[in-house]
Amino acid sequence: MTCLDVVLLILHFRNWYYGEKKIKSANNEAEKHSYFAASSHVRSPKPESIQFSVGQVVVHKRFGYSGVIVGWDVKVRAPEEWLQRKYPQEKQDVKDTPHYRILINNASGFGKSTVYVPEEEITVTVGIEVHHPDVKVYFCGYDGSKYILQPWLRDIYPHD
Repeated sequence: MTCLDVVLLILHFRNWYYGEKKIKSANNEAEKHSYFAASSHVRSPKPESIQFSVGQVVVHKRFGYSGVIVGWDVKVRAPEEWLQRKYPQEKQDVKDTPHYRILINNASGFGKSTVYVPEEEITVTVGIEVHHPDVKVYFCGYDGSKYILQPWLRDIYPHD
């Protein structure tokens, strides 16, 4: 039984136990977890528009911090309030481009743990090992150029 099967079973049980009104709030809660490239939806086939892969180490072009990609969305998936803050009227076109969830390298001194950025703001690098407390949750090793995905993450991103 996969994690997705367990989640679906729990949602089915909650619907039966609490009724339709409560399950709607559970679905809203599940939808929140699909934001910022955190969805367990399988990304297959991988669209050509996705330039980078989960496990690649990247550097932010403007801010200079490094990190490792742990997820991607074909176009931005975030709450409306976040989108309004992040993308004012003149940057609306960026919402339709690929976005990546990145674990920030603690050695970068950036202060944040994770970020969600558009593809145009990052570039791939090699030879940098990322120091972050959650690296082992997502990856089982590093080969010097890319992190090796844990089996559960490989199931979600089979072409990365």
